[in-house]
Amino acid sequence: MSSSIATEIEQLSVVVPCFNENATLEKVIASVLAAETCGLEREVIIVDDGSDDGSRETGRGLAAKHTNVRFFEHERNMGKGAAVRTGFREADGDIILVQDADLEYDPADYRRLLRPILEEGADVVIGTRFRSGEAVRVLYYWHRVVNAAITTFSNMFTNVNLTDIECCYKVFRRDIIERIELKENRFGIEPELCAKICRLKPLPRIYEVGVSYRGRTYEEGKKIGWKDGVRAIYCIVRYNLFP
Repeated sequence: MSSSIATEIEQLSVVVPCFNENATLEKVIASVLAAETCGLEREVIIVDDGSDDGSRETGRGLAAKHTNVRFFEHERNMGKGAAVRTGFREADGDIILVQDADLEYDPADYRRLLRPILEEGADVVIGTRFRSGEAVRVLYYWHRVVNAAITTFSNMFTNVNLTDIECCYKVFRRDIIERIELKENRFGIEPELCAKICRLKPLPRIYEVGVSYRGRTYEEGKKIGWKDGVRAIYCIVRYNLFP
């Protein structure tokens, strides 16, 4: 690790948006707290987005138990994007990482996600399920097709060759997040983030890192649907052409 980079970066903020994930929330937070962070101090910010399954109470309990876990809540469900915005606003870290509250993504990947920032001078790291040598659960074919189409469409506007803009894992230097204003309340925040980051001048140093993925079925709690795919197309056009 470069000493000049190391002295600039000391703390990692992990933002965990949560809506009705009581079955997995405690396990996810335990994994986040145990994850390798390349020597960085960590804070965990849970943002409950109007859950009614006990997640709210579990989140409060985790914050009371761990000094580096903070808890915030929305009175009503507003969407993942709204929860992520709240988390970004409350984060104190030099690096900010988004972690879903289900078990689809593994915090064991934090080391590989952080290394491009700490060792290569990256500004942004985006995870991908499609350049990974890690385990990836095989699920919906049409989700993969639509995801590839949305990513390709986004790349045509941004001129950046990403492979998975919908991946949960997105990691940012704090100053990058402070330069953009986010508006999307639901899953449209993923293409919005990509569009607005790629419009910054000069273009931030963006890296892509393969991650493991154990996706869920709808019966297991998966929430994203076809309407979110349509919204993603709208967001790509909206935030690239009319920022």
